Parts: sequence; C-alpha cells; structure tokens
Amino acid sequence: MKKKLAIKDIAAALSVSEASVSIVLNGKARQNGISVKLEDKIMSFVKKVGYQPNRLAVGLRTGKSKTIGMIVEDISDPFFSSIARVVEQHIYQYGYRLIYGSSENSTEIANDLMQTFKNYQVDGYILAPAPGLEDGVEDLIKAGAPVILFDRTLPDLPCSTVVVDNFRGSESATMHLIENKFRNIAFVTLSSRQDQMTERVNGYLAALKAHDLPAVIKDIEYREAKEKTVQSIKNLLKGKHDIDALFFSTNYLALSGLEAIKEMDLVVGQDIGVVVFDDNNNFALFTPAITAVAQPIREIGLQVSKILLDQLQEDHMIGSQNILLKTKLVVRDSSAPLRRHS
Repeated sequence: MKKKLAIKDIAAALSVSEASVSIVLNGKARQNGISVKLEDKIMSFVKKVGYQPNRLAVGLRTGKSKTIGMIVEDISDPFFSSIARVVEQHIYQYGYRLIYGSSENSTEIANDLMQTFKNYQVDGYILAPAPGLEDGVEDLIKAGAPVILFDRTLPDLPCSTVVVDNFRGSESATMHLIENKFRNIAFVTLSSRQDQMTERVNGYLAALKAHDLPAVIKDIEYREAKEKTVQSIKNLLKGKHDIDALFFSTNYLALSGLEAIKEMDLVVGQDIGVVVFDDNNNFALFTPAITAVAQPIREIGLQVSKILLDQLQEDHMIGSQNILLKTKLVVRDSSAPLRRHS
C-alpha cells in the first residue's frame, strides 16, 4: 500500500521547513512573508503528487474542519437522499464536505451520530431530528455550534428550521379527493407524535370536518416489517368495505398500500382512489399514475445550506430563522372520480 504523504514528507522533498508548507497549504502565504516563488514551488509539488490534507488534523489545528454533519431518518429514502445531494453540491462550492448518517428515527442512534460528528469536529449540523433529541441538540446550541433542523422541528429550542406546510399540503390533498366525490377516505400514517406527521393528520381531519365526512385513521409502527404493514392495510380494507380512497402520509407507506390493494384484487382508479404525501419519481410510472403531494426538495436543500453557511461566516451573527415552504399537489389518474361516483 502506498504511504500517504504528510506535510513533513513534502517539506523533506522540497528541502523547506514544515512551517512553510503548512502556511502555504492554509492559504496564508502573503500574511506570513512567504515568497511567490516558494509558494508556487510548494503548490506545484502538491498538485503533482495529489496531496490531500488530513481534515481531522486541520480541524485540530485551526478549529475548523470544513465538514458538515447531517443526520436524516433514512438516507435510502429518496426524499432525504435528494435533499442531502442538494446540500452536498451547494456547500462544496464553499469548500465544505458533507458526512451523514441515518438515525432510523432512534434517539439512541441519533445521539451516537452526533457524538461521532463532535469527535470529527464538524463545523455545523443539519438534522431531521429523531424523537427525544432535545437534550442533545440543546447541548450543541449551548456549545455555539450552528444547528439547522429540517423536515420536523423541536419547538422549544432556539435554532433555525426549514419545513414544509404539512397541514395545508394534507388538507389540499384530502379536499381534492372530496371534490372528486370520494366520501370514505382512510388515512394511513405512522404512529408518531412528531410535528410533521401530526400536521398531516390535522390537515386530513380539517378537510373532512369541513364537509361533515367520517375519519378513518390507521396507525403503522415506524419499524414495522413491510409484510406486516401490507397485512395491516389489507385488514383495514376488509374491515371497512365502504372505504373508497386511501391517503398515505409517506411514500414508503404508499408502496406497501399499493401492494395490499393488488393482493386484494382491487384496481386503483376503478375500485379505490389513492393519494400520497411526498412525491416519488416512480409514482408517475405506475398505472394509473399516483397523485402525490410534492415537497420542494431543491428549495429545502438550498435554504438549509444557505442558512448554515451564513451562520458559519466569521463575525456574522444572525438570529434563528424559521422557513415554511409550500407543497404542490401533483394530480394524476389514481385520484380521478371512480365510475360508481358518476
């Protein structure tokens, strides 16, 4: 295995001091009297050998690792992975790198990840916080670390947030079904007290109340095996034969729901309507295509990145910001009026 070059190796190869190499690599040649000739000599050699600085060592020396830590619920979920990609591309332009992990909505895992990021001396944190993470996040804030929350909030903590209007998004999707003559709409959601899920339930209930329609809510445990979720949704449909539409609070619940519908020999768009909160590129490919509440993924990623980069600027003190973004209902064939509604 080829030995990784260190600053001392560069210094020895060029017969210069380690201090000179370090000063040049940190971009402080002019301030420290390093000649242009020596700076060019060092930089030419560095480019030739492909030297990469040890970011942890740089962090220990400068107090800045130029690295951001990001914790999401599940990085394999297209929603979170797409946002992470936007963040990664944006902060890279400013010399930062992104490291991330999945909490699986577990407080213990999220706290372990935050400790790992602390050990790595990340400069800031972007979090989709797991339940019960208040104490850990509060410690970061007290330590002066920039913390941005997205997708869900921790209302009692003074940190910036970027979220979507879950209530209005859910309400508009339910209203769309009602306008298309659906009258027995069941809401399939997670057993969760986190604000984004609570607001989606509340939006659904508000639309039904406005039209004096009955509510049917099916709670699914977050870590429930897919086979069990499919069976739970099948049991819901078997137990309430008058259900004419299903509204899923997440895209992965919708996938289980569509499997349940198929196993019961029901046809979406003919026997039952379907709407899902959080669009997925694949939903447009289904037959029929699935109506979905689309979240502004790129805008979420850019807003999160912008706020964090602003807070990372030296001598740039800004207060916490709370950004609320609009969703968009993407209407497709799965929510068209059923024939029996005609």
